[in-house]
Formats: sequence, C-alpha cells, structure tokens
Amino acid sequence: MWEREIDIHQVAEVRTKTTTYLGAGAINKMSDIAAALTGRGIKKAVVVTGKGSYIKSGAWDVVKKALDEKGIGYVVYNKITPNPTADQVDEAVKIARDFGATAVIAIGGGSPIDAGKGVAILLAYPDQTARDLCEFKFSVEKAVPVIAVNLTHGTGTEVDRFAVITIPEKEFKPVLAFDCIYPLYSIDDPALMTLLPPDQTSYVSVDAVNHVIEAATTKAGNPLAVSLAKETIDIVARYLPQARKDPGDLAARYHLLYASLIAGVAFDNGLLHLTHALEHPLSGLKPELAHGLGLGILLPAVVKQIYPAKAGILAAILAPLVPGLQGTPDEAAQAHDGLKKWLKQVGIKQHLTEEGFTAKDIDRLVELAFDTPSLGLLLSMAPVEASRDVVRTIYEDSL
Repeated sequence: MWEREIDIHQVAEVRTKTTTYLGAGAINKMSDIAAALTGRGIKKAVVVTGKGSYIKSGAWDVVKKALDEKGIGYVVYNKITPNPTADQVDEAVKIARDFGATAVIAIGGGSPIDAGKGVAILLAYPDQTARDLCEFKFSVEKAVPVIAVNLTHGTGTEVDRFAVITIPEKEFKPVLAFDCIYPLYSIDDPALMTLLPPDQTSYVSVDAVNHVIEAATTKAGNPLAVSLAKETIDIVARYLPQARKDPGDLAARYHLLYASLIAGVAFDNGLLHLTHALEHPLSGLKPELAHGLGLGILLPAVVKQIYPAKAGILAAILAPLVPGLQGTPDEAAQAHDGLKKWLKQVGIKQHLTEEGFTAKDIDRLVELAFDTPSLGLLLSMAPVEASRDVVRTIYEDSL
C-alpha cells in the first residue's frame, strides 16, 4: 500500500485557491500565517469557534501563542453550534466590528468555518445582516481574509468557496457560494482530530463520501471530480473502520483528512445535487441532526434514483463499498442495498424515523427543498429531473 510510504509528519503545502497545510504538526504553521497577516497590515482578528473543541483539541493554545507573538489582537466568539444560525453570525459580526477586526480566524469543523465565512463577508458590508446574506438580498464581491483551522475530516470547507448558515424561523438552510470566501490559509492537522468519537468520525467521513458521489454525477461532472471521487471513497473505505476502532490512530486520521480535502476540491469543481439539497431541509427542520448522518440516511435512496443515468461512473467510484457492480442501469437496487449495508457497518442509521421524522413531515421537507434559497441550483444539477415526485420518493424511501 503506497500510503505507508507517506511521512504523515511532513507538512505539505496543498495549493488550490487556498494554501492548506496538511500533516501532523501543521498547526505550528500558525506562526507563519500570523506573520503573513501582519504583512498584510492586519492588526486585529476575530476568532470564530464553537464552545469547547478549539480548546480541547489543543488548537487554541498554538493559535493564541502565534497571535500574541506577532502582535495581532483578537476577540473570541465561541458560541457557534452545529448548523450555525444567522443570529450567531450577526452576534459575532457585532463583536468583531466593535473590536475593529479586519480578519477572521475560524477554528472548528464545518459549522465554525462556515459561520466565519459569513462573518468575513459581513465585515466587508457593514450595512447588511446575516439574513440579508442568506436570502441573497445583496451582491457579494468581497470579504475580509479568512484563516481556517480545521478540526474535522468531512466538510471540505477549509478549501472551498461554500458556506451554510441557517435562518431558523424559516427553517431555511441555504448554501452560500462566493469566490471571496476561499480561506487565505487553512490548517489540516490530523493530530487535532483524535478526540472525535466513533459516531462523529463516521458522520464527517460520510459527508466527504457524499461530496464526491454528487460531484462526480452532476451535470457539471468532469474527469477531475470522478478521479477524486474514486480516490476519496477508496481511502474512506479502508481507513474509516480503522479510525472508528482506534480514534487515536494518527495515520488513519491523516488519510481521512486528505480524503476530505480532495472531496472538497471535487465538489468545488463539480458541485452538488440531490443528497445535499434534500439534507438541508432535514437539518433545517431538526437542527440537532448531524449533517453527515442525514446525508448517510438519504444516500442509498438518492443513488437508487440516479443510478440508471450514471451507472458507469457510480459502478466505478462505489467499487470499494459495493463490489461487483458492472455499470448497467438495472443495478440500481443492488447499489442501494449495498450502500445501506456499508453505511450500517460504519454506524449510520438506516431510517429517518430513527431521528424522529414521520410521514407527516414529508410535505414540509419537499416544500423546503424547493423554497429554500439556493437549493434550486443544487436540484437543477442532478443527473435526473429533480421533480417534486422524485424528491418525495427519496424522502419516503428514506423513512
């Protein structure tokens, strides 16, 4: 296995539109990043993070030291929750503005980094609110610099131009996509992720798997997305069981983190479609639902719908999870059943009813899939017509 020849302690620079430091010990690159910020004339930053993982992971000690040594002042907003809300973003923006911050340092998984991207935009648009942003009421062309210190291996948000912020009273969970929110620098250090418990390890890894399955099969699908999908799924299939069994296995974390990174690049290029478009209403309705878990429950039903249109690609990329697929349209049920079997093996629940959804929720979920700002674009990228009947069928099959 070629991975054994990779020195996981050698910190590599991965250049997309973001410069990402990947490897065990990459957090120590924060000193170089702080120096780069001072070189840009940045004297104050807002740290956007969750309630505790930024401290428990050890990331904050290193970040704080680097900022102190380089003379960068900071204010910390540590109230971001899973599925961050517009209210949280507005609150963080107010604190940042009052302090005079001109950069954002986001520490955490997808939620703090996504929220940090929202803060970065609104710091550049002082007359706008997070709700204005999430309902696309103004044109976004600029943001203050974002630094992402990643604490999970799933979202890919540390290397892409996307962010997700919820408007709770409308149960909207739109997708923001702007070139100005690519992080300037990101840190992907597997040593910061060894405290992730087995279930969360699966949820974030299944998020990465969904990213590439969708990216490889959208109308914008391309050879890069397919190649990255094959690599991502192969890595996750081999290393996720290892990380679940031994959360402290640094090599397993490293390779899952790399898989997540390239999955982020894949959907930054190929975009997403049905699974994410339908999961956002789930966690819009029930914000406590882990994003990756919702995706995992929906995925088999989505693949069943799209398999006849993309049989060859899906057979190729799903081979590590569902062996024996030949790439013929009549294999949709086989792909569906094989995925459900694999997902169960890695701790993903099989039915939406296990998360409290009922048949009475279907109408509202379908409505949200079509009414939430931006989700229409995702639906339009599906390789089959994403009609209301198709969306309803996926939800019903996932119950």
